[in-house]
Amino acid sequence: MTDATPIPAAVEDDHHGDILVELAGEHSEMLVVSGERIPRTVLTRAPGAEVDDHIVIGTRDPRHLTLTVDGRKATITPGKGRLRRRSYRVDVRCAGTSYRLVPDSIPSSRLTRDGKHIGDFSSDGDRRVLAEWRSGAAVEPADAAIGYALAAAFGTGGQPMWMMLVDTVSELLP
Repeated sequence: MTDATPIPAAVEDDHHGDILVELAGEHSEMLVVSGERIPRTVLTRAPGAEVDDHIVIGTRDPRHLTLTVDGRKATITPGKGRLRRRSYRVDVRCAGTSYRLVPDSIPSSRLTRDGKHIGDFSSDGDRRVLAEWRSGAAVEPADAAIGYALAAAFGTGGQPMWMMLVDTVSELLP
């Protein structure tokens, strides 16, 4: 992999300070999330993987994705991304903890840790990510790092199935 100049996007998180999201590599095959108060998180697309231009990291195929959090390997399993919102979920298993980012409205997705809703993320696919942490949720630095990485790499939100069906039908009509 040949490194090219990273394309950064910075955000200030209410709980975790400044967070930097960078897309790096000659073919944007690496997304890096870092900050003073969060672990460095790196999501990498394998060389030679087929690239989907609608996905920042380029693929939803778990065979072609590698995720590390603070140098430790994590398991990442994106859904296939079909008609239903839930099919756009992304699951991560890291250090015995399960995370899921799943669309829950048109613009945003919710992040759960071990099944508990801890925050909401929104991103338009430009690596700029906004996080809103749930009141009373004990949000850990790894939670933030993983949430920002998933939202930046895969985007957030999704249309309800009925809206997709209406769009499809309207495209078929003359």
